[in-house]
Amino acid sequence: MSQSFFEKELILLLKSNYPIIYINSCEEERLESYLRKLVHTNLNYSLYSWDFIQGYTGNPNDSGFAANNPLQALDLIENLVIDNSALILLKDFNLFLKDLAVQRKLRNIFQILKTQSQTLIITAVEVNIPLSLREIITVIDFPLPGEIEIRKELNQFFSFTETKIDPFIFNRLISACQGLSIERIRRVISKIFVQYGEFSEKSLESILIEKKQIISQTQILEFYPNQETINDIGGLVNLKKWLNRRSGAFSDKAKRYGIPTPKGLLLVGIQGTGKSLSAKVIANEWSLPLVRLDIGKVFGGIVGESESKMRQVIQVSEAMAPCVLWIDEIDKAFSGIESKSDSGTTARVLGTFITWLSEKKSSVFIVATANNITALPIEILRKGRLDEVFFLGLPNIKERELIFQVHLEKIRPKSWLRYDIPLLSQLTEKFSGAEIEQVIVEGMHIGFSNNLEFTTQNIIHAINQFVPLADTYKDQIQILQEWVSSGRIRNASEEIYE
Repeated sequence: MSQSFFEKELILLLKSNYPIIYINSCEEERLESYLRKLVHTNLNYSLYSWDFIQGYTGNPNDSGFAANNPLQALDLIENLVIDNSALILLKDFNLFLKDLAVQRKLRNIFQILKTQSQTLIITAVEVNIPLSLREIITVIDFPLPGEIEIRKELNQFFSFTETKIDPFIFNRLISACQGLSIERIRRVISKIFVQYGEFSEKSLESILIEKKQIISQTQILEFYPNQETINDIGGLVNLKKWLNRRSGAFSDKAKRYGIPTPKGLLLVGIQGTGKSLSAKVIANEWSLPLVRLDIGKVFGGIVGESESKMRQVIQVSEAMAPCVLWIDEIDKAFSGIESKSDSGTTARVLGTFITWLSEKKSSVFIVATANNITALPIEILRKGRLDEVFFLGLPNIKERELIFQVHLEKIRPKSWLRYDIPLLSQLTEKFSGAEIEQVIVEGMHIGFSNNLEFTTQNIIHAINQFVPLADTYKDQIQILQEWVSSGRIRNASEEIYE
């Protein structure tokens, strides 16, 4: 949500006399400053502000009223007699919503506010609303600072410190700061200034470190360092071509050209076909940070917690932009959504995620992987949510040769040519890339246990003892191949008939 959209939405809600608005933000100071400016500039409103320690502040008649008493804080609203409209700002009031007396009081006040030009605004760092209050509370998110606000903040800093900065680095700095709160921007800019005394490409790394710290605090997302290159992928020619064509799509040049920011990919196929490896390669090849989402950790036990966590995932991902967000095994989270007896939590989380995919303007490239495409809700597969769906099937004979070469070249860089790769490729017709790596490792163990260098014959022995996963998932592979043949999804590999 952009700040201009937030402002339009908030003004619309206020003019439409919405009684209770819940604003989700980690920037309390900036939000309160924004609201004060809004009511004085665009609206003829009075503003009352309350927190648990100080009570009401800003109005001499009510100063200190209801300190340490959230229930009494609501009494002011019942007794407030003013001629003009008013906003009553209750900070961190979400912490008291579980109290049954507070819930009843809010429901009573809701009836009063509907007939008056007063609006109650609850501010909180997370969305956690009891079921009994959901019908009377409207939730909106306060967006992080946009480019204009960041530019203004940086200009103030450079003016105050009398620091000169190259225009190119200045624009890079603005881009790097997008997704951070104003407070974090101030801290990291001050840190760069103290540490380096100047602003350069190298000093911008401090901002990435700050973003990594944000990720580590979520316990849902993980910053995933990786060294994999496109040469580590054996085969998948069509996928590689697609990625190479979009390698510069996040650049300023691409923006000036008018190319929309790529949204993401869904990679489907049985385990071991290279889906996770492809996610790592995309980030490395495009020089973007890789953030991994453990989708299972999104779902919490408290009502409203899961939706709040998904909002947090979206906000933190956008703080890392441009980046690659890797969602591994997304099918496990959203499979059988119609039959799940979780009071609609999964459906609401999916709705939040789908809405973000459709409306996303930030440079967050999604790489979702799935083993079973038939378990996914059809909403995820609709065009416009993601750019493309690729099927990563079992490698064909040429790809198997490349996979054997990649792995053997890594472990025996000087002698890999002495292995009979064409023969090994013929013997592993139903093997995935991961299974090919596994039989090489097993062949190494055979050679090592005999105090000999492992040979082609050792690998063949391992192949003969191995039962590939494809034998278990015949029906699933057949369904995916039919989807490819019908044109519903794209084959990541070139068609080669063996």
